[in-house]
Amino acid sequence: MASAAPSGGGRVAYQGARGAFSHEACVALRPWDVPAPFATFAEALDAVAAGDCDCALIPVENTTIGVVEPAASLVAASGLEVAADVWRPIRLALMAVPGARLSDLKTAESHPAALGQCVASLAALGLTPVEVFDTAGAAQAVAEAGDPSRAALAPSAAAEIYGLSILRNDLQDSADNRTRFLLLTRRSA
Repeated sequence: MASAAPSGGGRVAYQGARGAFSHEACVALRPWDVPAPFATFAEALDAVAAGDCDCALIPVENTTIGVVEPAASLVAASGLEVAADVWRPIRLALMAVPGARLSDLKTAESHPAALGQCVASLAALGLTPVEVFDTAGAAQAVAEAGDPSRAALAPSAAAEIYGLSILRNDLQDSADNRTRFLLLTRRSA
């Protein structure tokens, strides 16, 4: 399914911070619209149901970890209509504060779905996974903490946004790591 025709600058709800995979997907799939970040999947879906946003872009499945919960369950219960269905490649970068080295790192923070896509890679590096609400949110938190023992797993663009250095690219365990996003709208009358 392709995304709907340009509507002239509506708002697309997504879960996460600026620089998250969902944010990147919004910009790529709906460049004429304004991405609207929400802390949770439920808040993003509720914004569409309430009419505060025109649509939501939500990840529901990944080739490495399977179904993205709780997103898929919330989508199924939302009463919203699927307007588009698209798979996007997911490449995870390991990033830390400038000057940090791989040998300094103890933890890797990210959304649980992203951590699940890098289990073997994190184990090989001896890093302890730490779950947070979002990939880009992890990058922001690592930048704000300034602790060279903390890293984030996020899209490479998040490193630039939050002033971090990329220590490793393509940390995902599968070379064919993709996520399925659904574009959801209110049901037509």
